Amino acid sequence: MMRSLFPSVFLVLTLVISSMVGNTAMAASSSDMAQTTASSVTRAAPQNSFSHGEIQEINRLAAKVTIKHGELKNLDMPAMTMVFRVKEPSMLERLKVGDQVSFIAEQIGGHLAVVAIEPMK
Repeated sequence: MMRSLFPSVFLVLTLVISSMVGNTAMAASSSDMAQTTASSVTRAAPQNSFSHGEIQEINRLAAKVTIKHGELKNLDMPAMTMVFRVKEPSMLERLKVGDQVSFIAEQIGGHLAVVAIEPMK
């Protein structure tokens, strides 16, 4: 009886191993595709592309700034007025309400934050 089970067990093991190898190849292919898509998105909208806006309000105690801004291409966000955290509170020292600014906003820890900002001349 043992000898009659051997071909069946061998066939099942062969099928299981071949399906595992096929799934690994498919996973690698999907991963490559995701990396290619991500890199083309990165090229289309650089992570540190400057946006432009006008300072509407500054809250130095909370380290936040309200900016009426144009499109934020790196975040795929349309023009609007919104409150941003700032990465460093000292960034707010050289700003005043009404300033036209160039800035970079990024997603940090689940929140949008200004990581660079300069008054426009």
